[in-house]
Amino acid sequence: MPQVPVYNQAGETVGQLALADAIFGVQPKAGLIHEVVVATRANSRKAIANTKTRGEIRGGGKKPWKQKGTGRARQGSIRAPQWVGGGITFGPTSERNFSVKINKKTKRLALFMALSDRVNKQELIVLDQLATEPAKTKTAAAVLQKLPLGKTALLISPGANMALMRMVRNLPQVKLVNVQSLNLMDVMTYRTLVLLKDAVPVLEKIYQK
Repeated sequence: MPQVPVYNQAGETVGQLALADAIFGVQPKAGLIHEVVVATRANSRKAIANTKTRGEIRGGGKKPWKQKGTGRARQGSIRAPQWVGGGITFGPTSERNFSVKINKKTKRLALFMALSDRVNKQELIVLDQLATEPAKTKTAAAVLQKLPLGKTALLISPGANMALMRMVRNLPQVKLVNVQSLNLMDVMTYRTLVLLKDAVPVLEKIYQK
């Protein structure tokens, strides 16, 4: 079973904690993680750009000039694509669908691989507790500064905690999530994962069903 260090609020190592092999001891596969990351980004993408075809632009119902006898090219509508203000041919539309299907088991396995990779790289630590009294940003900042963190940190709590949220929301390099909201993109984005000790059994219970 993988072992990770447990720190107290003073930044001191107070022991080691054994984590579940099924979640934190999985052999990482870069290809599978990449597949899930690409799918996740695609599924969060929205088709914002939208152009109108000649049938969607207002006006142009009247023929600009008669078909023959003017010496000019025949035209049927001033909303045709070759006219200024006319419709767009093959332009982007908001009806585009970028979603990619990905299996739930594959998505979960990729998360386990990412967590295991953090353990292997010693970028996952456990914090025995984080006092929320007083619920001040400087309190959380003082504790986190004593821990061996990278430039960014993902703090994982056992559940929703509004006091803890108030403490860290103004720290630009720190993000707080609870174990139910833990996802691959956050694990891949933040350099160090900080698991509150109480969150470990909750996480293992959720994912070992």
